[in-house]
Amino acid sequence: MAEALGKRVLIVDDANLVRMYYRAALERAGYEVDEALNGLEALEKVHQALPDLLIVDVNMPQMDGFTFLKALRRQDLPLAAIPALVISTESGPQDRDAARAAGGNFYLVKPVSQEMLTEYAAMLCGVTP
Repeated sequence: MAEALGKRVLIVDDANLVRMYYRAALERAGYEVDEALNGLEALEKVHQALPDLLIVDVNMPQMDGFTFLKALRRQDLPLAAIPALVISTESGPQDRDAARAAGGNFYLVKPVSQEMLTEYAAMLCGVTP
């Protein structure tokens, strides 16, 4: 997936093992990866360097994923238009609806395979497999 080279992904998740798992899969697929531990840190990072994709957990301390996405979607372009893949352990239809209402483009339930992660990343970044 050489076309992923130069595409930047920001992983927003408070779980170290989850971030490491996502990072390994995405870097293997050619993405540049940065990490944030919560929504507050993620807001700072998107202002420093614009990512091509956000991978966002829901349940995090200080600022959860939905609050982060709502805050981001209120920003000016291009920040407001960064695609977001929300991945959470919450599996109810209300969770999927809440993710969409917050500004998520897709919602996946953990655990997510590395193949599925890179497939959605490619789709949201416009990378051809």
